[in-house]
Amino acid sequence: MLKNNSALDNATLDMLNNPAITITLPIVYSLIAVISIPGNSFSLWVLFFHIKPRTMSVIFMINLSLTDLALASCFPFQILYHIRGNHWAYSERLCSFVTVMFYANMYSSIIIMTYISLERYLGVVHPLSSQKWRRKRYAIAGCFVMWFFVLLSLWPLAATDLTFEVQVLEITTCFDVLRWEMLPSRIAWGCFLLLPLLFFFLIPFTVTVACYTGIIRKLIQTSHKYGNGQKTRSIYLAVIVLLVFIVCFAPNNFVLLVHMISRLKGYEGYYYIYKLTLCLSCLNNCIDPFIYYFASKEFYQKFRQVLGYSVTDSLEARRESVFSARTSARSMSSGHMEGTEAFKPCLQRQESVF
Repeated sequence: MLKNNSALDNATLDMLNNPAITITLPIVYSLIAVISIPGNSFSLWVLFFHIKPRTMSVIFMINLSLTDLALASCFPFQILYHIRGNHWAYSERLCSFVTVMFYANMYSSIIIMTYISLERYLGVVHPLSSQKWRRKRYAIAGCFVMWFFVLLSLWPLAATDLTFEVQVLEITTCFDVLRWEMLPSRIAWGCFLLLPLLFFFLIPFTVTVACYTGIIRKLIQTSHKYGNGQKTRSIYLAVIVLLVFIVCFAPNNFVLLVHMISRLKGYEGYYYIYKLTLCLSCLNNCIDPFIYYFASKEFYQKFRQVLGYSVTDSLEARRESVFSARTSARSMSSGHMEGTEAFKPCLQRQESVF
């Protein structure tokens, strides 16, 4: 962070010349792009055209696939930037757009995964009382609300020139050197750092853990009726989603916080570590299609059809969606079953993703 147009310190100059950034990051971003672009394109094709009806979970997954593809479209600019020695050869607006896309993808992915875990919790643990809330219009409204607050939190990045000319290295950086004047005060900087960490990571992570804990507990209680297969798959999926939080999202959020606090106090920062963790956060783009495969029966079947395999009835029966609303309907006591016959057709159509 640069204060009052002062000269860059040696630590910043060393970071800009660090081979871990100029060599490693282009390779990693290229590998992520090679995997995520075809994977998310296929996922979007299946989710949008081949899964009916579009439940809340499917709407969330379509949103997540679109977000992953939007970020993937920015990878070529980021790769060329690092290959050229952290030199940005494009416009200021494009620098801001690419920067915003990186954070918007991370924050929206976290919120969408939380949405899905909450929707599945309601469908499994409170199937009837939550029916009026588990509708497509609420999923669409939730996505609009999410994007409003995500983009609002990133407005300082979108409205600021994030490029900076480093004359001694003869390069122009993009988001690697921030001006102190980007925000008016230390309080504003504190809010800019702490509020996203709180609302776009800590709270969603807590909600997600609580939801999957409740889901697994419910399935364990009813496993004597349905066997251990569904419980095992649900545990695997819960572990995968939580690993995405811990491996992909947690390092970047905490390293950025430590780095910015250190720089605000005038100490040496940890920006090179932050750049590596930002790259790590993009790995969720590669993991998302695999989550769809393991969690969605329809997605699994379509994947097998594309590979030329037939999907038999027995396989379909075994590959039930992990948190299918069928489980919700069957898990109610016999006293409730008679009063809920009208709900069964609707419940049995529900497609679950996580």
